[in-house]
Amino acid sequence: MTQTFTTKADSSDYGLLNHELRRLHSSETVNLQALAADAPAVLVVNTASHCGFTGQFEGLEALHQDYAPQGLKVIGFSSDSFNQEADSEAAAADTCYINFGVTFDMMATVPVRGANAHPLFAELARQSRAPRWNFNKYLINPAGEVVDVFGALTKPSSAKMREAIEALL
Repeated sequence: MTQTFTTKADSSDYGLLNHELRRLHSSETVNLQALAADAPAVLVVNTASHCGFTGQFEGLEALHQDYAPQGLKVIGFSSDSFNQEADSEAAAADTCYINFGVTFDMMATVPVRGANAHPLFAELARQSRAPRWNFNKYLINPAGEVVDVFGALTKPSSAKMREAIEALL
């Protein structure tokens, strides 16, 4: 499901991101809303370490490197909702940080679909759709609205994804 957004929001509040979450394999807790406070666009992605799409970490990192200076905030959420996450956060962190050189924000493992979905993902599903698989990508505007959703088959390097991001920046 794709939602079209034609005008930029006047204020940046990202209310749907008002959640305290722990960073992946860390004791540090951050407020996602504060993380995204000045961003004209946020890309939320549910990830997994043992998935056929795990290579997308590389493309997500490239998006982060290319668009962070313009304000894009990429936030990854480790998830075992599809039974493909590493058994430990240390192993999941190794996949992200060592194997793929991820520098964008990664949060500790949360459920992303069903009755136990984290409230952020429940709201993303309400606005658009629940993740159908790992590496589902939600593009969110400063008003906290889902602007576009990209499934696992859409690579972060796709022209469609880059155009949608650039439209918000």
